[in-house]
Amino acid sequence: MNMKTKMTSKKILFISAIALPVVLLFAYLGSHLFSNSAKMERQAPLSISSEEPELKAGGGSEVESEAVDVFIAGSSRVLTDAEVTSLWGGIDSQFSPDNAVAAVQGALSQEEFEQLFPYRIGTPEWHGFAANHPNYNADQTDYYSYNNLIAAVTDVANIKYKVEYRQDDTNNSRVFRLDKATKTETLIYQNASFNTSSNKTVPILSQTVDFGSFIKEGSHLNRKRELAAFLANISHETGGGMPTSPGGPLAWGLYWNEEISYINTTTVNYVEENDNFPPAEGKSYHGRGPIQLSWNYNYGLISGIIYGTKDKLLQQPELIVNDGKLGFMTAILFWMTPQPPKPSAHDVMVGNWTPSESDISKGLTQEGFGITIMIINGNMEGNLDETDSRIGRRVGFYRKITTQMGISIEGEKVNTAGMSPF
Repeated sequence: MNMKTKMTSKKILFISAIALPVVLLFAYLGSHLFSNSAKMERQAPLSISSEEPELKAGGGSEVESEAVDVFIAGSSRVLTDAEVTSLWGGIDSQFSPDNAVAAVQGALSQEEFEQLFPYRIGTPEWHGFAANHPNYNADQTDYYSYNNLIAAVTDVANIKYKVEYRQDDTNNSRVFRLDKATKTETLIYQNASFNTSSNKTVPILSQTVDFGSFIKEGSHLNRKRELAAFLANISHETGGGMPTSPGGPLAWGLYWNEEISYINTTTVNYVEENDNFPPAEGKSYHGRGPIQLSWNYNYGLISGIIYGTKDKLLQQPELIVNDGKLGFMTAILFWMTPQPPKPSAHDVMVGNWTPSESDISKGLTQEGFGITIMIINGNMEGNLDETDSRIGRRVGFYRKITTQMGISIEGEKVNTAGMSPF
């Protein structure tokens, strides 16, 4: 599948260090989502047909076009229990918010978390150091607090996500959100060509993600490995420190929550004209949060998944910097969502991924931490071992966190040597 992948030369300057951040691109929707010419098809909504098929194992479904109904992008409707079952595969109680939270707490306690990240932004240790440096905010609270992580897990666990696309054309897609508590379904995005007459003879395929499955699938060991891998990658993306810093560089994960060159400025960047997710005048969509959400179309899409409306983060992108819970939510959504041909990092870590022939030809065969790096930033960090400072830093965090958890990663492929991008 051809995906539109926007690369950028922007850098985040850490304390006496330079690192290239990931630019969050939800390319799984296909290049047409990010095309300036893409326009929503405005047609009258109809109720969802009872002829829609049940989901296949693994979240896929296939339907003939005659069973496809028209639904206006941006519209919502409350589903019956039967419709939730037929359209979404039901609501699995094991992935409830309470169970999702218990899984995280069982993998890593608050005490262990705080020991791992003593200089995370907003802590007393952070204030003690940052007060003497540029971009200091005396009012900064503990952005990456354990409570904010738990609150984020709670909120995302109430959301299911589904992307549908026409067979053999993953660009021609639409995206739905389901609020599990209210059973409200919202169509976030629909490609302009999705329901044209020429496409109505083409079957629909789909992928569904229950965000409540974060740290809730696979063996107990794999669940701990998943949380460690998630925290290690975002620690690298947001880390400060240098070899001579107190505690060493691995004590400085989660130090930043915004692209440094934009802190306390009015500079506007990462703005692209887009009919589906139009930028607000004067707003900048530069990297924010633990996974560096960037570009207005990504802010709009993430806003739709979290809030059910694209406008919230398009109008107020700064909310991500102001709200640590929201920041963690953006990172979890990225972690959990497949980006065809890439799997989700979640599936790789919990054993749900089987490499395709194409993956195998690119050396993408050994599930584990190394593959998550390829998913996040494979175009820049592929085919590297731990002598590369970026890989070494990611792996260093991973080893430190898994050691804190008391689990072994012996034999796991943790670098990207021998791997080419998906």
